[in-house]
Amino acid sequence: MPALRKVSGEQAIKILCNKLGFQVTGRTGSHVRLSKITPQGKIGTVVPMHKEIKIGTLKGVLKLAKIDEEEFSEYL
Repeated sequence: MPALRKVSGEQAIKILCNKLGFQVTGRTGSHVRLSKITPQGKIGTVVPMHKEIKIGTLKGVLKLAKIDEEEFSEYL
């Protein structure tokens, strides 16, 4: 099981968009909004565009996106 580690905002967005089906829906300052449509409804999350996102913040992003940490870690 790969462990969750610190990544940049840009890396997180690339993984969420290219591998997990999210699309960029907006940007406010240093935060980017992502969303995707599922059979259960719309899912959204916000990713800060920082050089390094702390693990706790990344966990919060993934929780909003309803993505398992292990699933995200596969693409690191």
